[in-house]
Amino acid sequence: MRIRIVGAGAMGRGIAQWAAAGGHTVELCDVRPEAVTAAVDFVRSMLERAVQKGRMPAGDMAAALDRLVPLDDPWAPGPEVGLVIEAVREDLDTKAEVFGKLEEALPDSAVFATNTSSLSVTRIGASLRDPGRLAGLHFFNPVPLMRIVEVVPGAATRPGIPQVLTELVESCGHRAVTVADTPGFLVNHAGRGLVTEALALLEESVAEPAGIDRIARDVLGLRMGPFELMDLTGLDVTAAVIDSIWQGFRHEDRLRPSYLTPNRVTAGLHGRKTGQGWFAYGPEAPAAAPEPPVTGDADRPVFVADGAYDQDAVALRAALTAAGATVGTGPAPTEGALVMVPVWGTTVAAAVASAGLPADRTFGVDPLAPAGRRRVLAVTPASDPAAARDARAVLARAADGEAAWPVSMVRDTAGSVAQRLLASVVSVAASIAERSLAAPADIDLAVTTGLGYPAGPLAWGDRIGAARMLELQRSLHATTGDDRYRPTRWLTERAQLGLPLTAPGTSPADCA
Repeated sequence: MRIRIVGAGAMGRGIAQWAAAGGHTVELCDVRPEAVTAAVDFVRSMLERAVQKGRMPAGDMAAALDRLVPLDDPWAPGPEVGLVIEAVREDLDTKAEVFGKLEEALPDSAVFATNTSSLSVTRIGASLRDPGRLAGLHFFNPVPLMRIVEVVPGAATRPGIPQVLTELVESCGHRAVTVADTPGFLVNHAGRGLVTEALALLEESVAEPAGIDRIARDVLGLRMGPFELMDLTGLDVTAAVIDSIWQGFRHEDRLRPSYLTPNRVTAGLHGRKTGQGWFAYGPEAPAAAPEPPVTGDADRPVFVADGAYDQDAVALRAALTAAGATVGTGPAPTEGALVMVPVWGTTVAAAVASAGLPADRTFGVDPLAPAGRRRVLAVTPASDPAAARDARAVLARAADGEAAWPVSMVRDTAGSVAQRLLASVVSVAASIAERSLAAPADIDLAVTTGLGYPAGPLAWGDRIGAARMLELQRSLHATTGDDRYRPTRWLTERAQLGLPLTAPGTSPADCA
């Protein structure tokens, strides 16, 4: 296929490299001729690097460069062009003007695709004489490495075009997911679950950004914590995406922005690109503060109280016993013993009140943590600081021959940090599925490929179990009274029916 790419910036040149390497003839153009020259030089250097690293034969590089055609005039006639990919700046009027000129220059058979990441495909298409020829084709930067593309049909897009674009994407080695034309499409929408909940935890002083990031990495297995991720992306960009998706979905509670971001954006605390975000960057930046050392009495006796799930208490008792801790076995804690409660969607304070536990020496333990590389201890306003240090020391103990556990100390909150982050990630993905904005398999594929999560959010929920995820969300909702944690219909039905979260399920159309 002959493809014309309009816009030779970072996205345009990346798409050009991907398409030329995939065997297509690529016309690369821009209103600034110097941008085209720079883009061709960039593509050449990237292909040369691929050859040097053994990822591409020299002959394939030469052939790809032969297929890359610099074009002086973006509006030049192109009778052989089968597809146009627009990659100009994110402005509705600019994109409409580009497609209007292309509509005059190119044959009616040419398919139009916009690489917009935030604008409505339908609104862009509405400016065309034939809006049916336009769809979204949303790549991620850097295009050759981010092997996922969102195919976004607008309201007027002809039915066959998404399939044509899907086949093109997959023939060039990337994966394609079909997504409804809604705010944030799929990847940006699904990604709001992590960052909005992290900001909510910070609002409540549950932990500092570095502490939340440690838990996200070491308990949930994420490559980057949410605050590191915001600094990498740029808080100005992240905040704008959060706001636009929240507004686009008519102020949906589970997508609610934080009051913390506007002032930081105004102050220029955008992250790596400004040298200061949630963390400091650059040669003059101070080193990150280390975690406080473990200083308590690791031999202090412990009593493990029952939590919402019997197996959580059983697992915690077994882990502490294997590490040599003195774990009480009676029906109640002995005098002076620390009390640890596995919390699931609830607070330590609630456990103290309901079971009559000693408030000064009762602490929460997140049962998600033993499956990861970190344990999390929750303290309440009534906690005795010395008892908290002892509890941390006990929880840090490991079995013979194993490294001691790192233990994060956080403020008591419903469900603790990791549970709230995971519940939000799963909940936002489930809301995407229940609205039929994307298929369950596409949601998980897009998130693992585009965001680098260790599992797709729906598959992640299935690892925990639909019934247990539902109990977590119901408990969070009941404890906080916040509709941010309202269980989705998708999760509720599947828990009640014994279906996995990844199952599309039967629709009325399947029964017709």
